Amino acid sequence: QVQLVESGGGLVQAGGSLRLSCAASGSIFSFNGMGWYRQAPGNERELVAGISSGGSTNYADSVKGRFTISRDNAKNTVYLQMNSLKPEDTGVYYCNAYRIGVWDRKYDYWGQGTQVTVSS
Repeated sequence: QVQLVESGGGLVQAGGSLRLSCAASGSIFSFNGMGWYRQAPGNERELVAGISSGGSTNYADSVKGRFTISRDNAKNTVYLQMNSLKPEDTGVYYCNAYRIGVWDRKYDYWGQGTQVTVSS
């Protein structure tokens, strides 16, 4: 069973930085990709950043130039470095991993979420 455990959330002032970590229970090579999503109160969950098994990355327009997603294969961990944080970055951040199976069926796995609060 896949387990994803996030850490690193907290309260920070606008302009500050946080680094989120997502530790997987097994090898992250087994996933086609991993990413970070966030959900603010009253909003839908949205993709913030993703990284493929090959290392390609993609970001939401709102975080480009401020956030960086990376992976440490030896530690089975994915990180999200968040700089120049803004109050609108506030939300619960979820780690996601996915596999593509037969018939292109997608299997999603989620962590429990970590709260990020940015004060103005």
